[in-house]
Formats: sequence, structure tokens, C-alpha cells
Amino acid sequence: MLKTPIGRLRFVGLLEGLSFLLLLLIAMPLKYWADIPEAVMITGSLHGLLFVLYMLAGLHVWIVHRWSIGKAALAFIAAFIPFGPFILDRKLLRNET
Repeated sequence: MLKTPIGRLRFVGLLEGLSFLLLLLIAMPLKYWADIPEAVMITGSLHGLLFVLYMLAGLHVWIVHRWSIGKAALAFIAAFIPFGPFILDRKLLRNET
């Protein structure tokens, strides 16, 4: 899976999507309802790193596979939507590997 640009995008996208959900569904409630701000600091930092890696992997796929600007924009937008990377993987990326 990690040998191709699309495989790397899929892998990092799944990690990034999972970290986003952990941030939204676990860390944020812990911060605001249980007064544990460290949960957001740790999860947010991890998510930030994975977000940057996802963007770099998307850029790599865009260049190597000569994706249209529309396809690249979908991959970019998916990172901002809960479950977005999972939907992108299922609808777009699985067909290209």
C-alpha cells in the first residue's frame, strides 16, 4: 500500500481522518466538558502533523498522476469534512490503485 503515491495518500488519509474524528469526538468534549485541555493539545498536534502529510501526499499524487484540478480540490476539501477522507478513499482512490 505504501509503495505508490495513491497508496500513501490512502494510508495517510485514513490516519488523518481518524485523528480528526478523535479530535472532534473525544478530545474536544474532554476539553470543554471535563476540563482536560491536554487532550486537545496532544490530539491536535498529531492531527496537524497528519494533515500536513496528507496535503503533501495529495500534492504528490496530483503531480505524478496528473490529476485534474477538480480531483485535487476534492482531496483537499475532504480533509476538512468529518469522514471526508474515508469517503474519498471509497469513491475515488480505490478505483485508481
